[in-house]
Amino acid sequence: MSSSISNVPYLTTDQMIEVDRAMIEDFKIELIQMMENAGRNLAHFARQRFLKGDPVGKRIVVLCGTGGNGGGALVAARRLHNWGAKVRVFSTRPLQAYAPVPAHQLDILQRMKVPTAEAGNVTREKTPDLILDGVVGYSLKGAPRGAAADLIRWANAQSAPILALDAPSGVDTTTGTVFDPAIRATATMTLALPKEGLRAPGVEEYVGELYLADISVPPGLYAEAVLGLTVGPLFAREDVIRLR
Repeated sequence: MSSSISNVPYLTTDQMIEVDRAMIEDFKIELIQMMENAGRNLAHFARQRFLKGDPVGKRIVVLCGTGGNGGGALVAARRLHNWGAKVRVFSTRPLQAYAPVPAHQLDILQRMKVPTAEAGNVTREKTPDLILDGVVGYSLKGAPRGAAADLIRWANAQSAPILALDAPSGVDTTTGTVFDPAIRATATMTLALPKEGLRAPGVEEYVGELYLADISVPPGLYAEAVLGLTVGPLFAREDVIRLR
């Protein structure tokens, strides 16, 4: 991880939706490729920042929703399991309720015999060494409810550090509105470019340390007329860089 950098553009939720659309439709970089990049970087970052470079035997709880954010967390779960961590996954809904690509990631974990369960079972879980938050990302629409809210409240009640993927669940990525409940992350690893809501006044206590990870967005995509942004080779030296 590099030291802090400046002059990185921040995106609204609508702009990030356009990035995802252009990646898939214009550049033919599929969602599963972006998800793998996100999850790989999340696992590597978790190992370096929170697990002292050695995940073997560490207890990690992964909280995931049914969309792309959850899918990225599931990729990280797979990698950390492969590296010897004791991973347990808790999901907001059963496999059949998942979007197709995240469902594929969850199916892989189940075939690998990684323990997976629905959200209601998390209350039996002892405090782990690390919690990964992949409950909800930029698709947040109002306050988390039901199983998503239960997972967030459980995570906040633990003494373990929390690493959020893209944004802390419960924080609006455009306005920075903090809903109840919202994850209080130790660190957030956001993707592609940081989101406007992550620098809103007062949101720091939910975001924690802020890092930016590469999901292989071509700089030329940002320069297209819809976005009109100039973005250099941010990840020329490292896949994850610190913003603050």
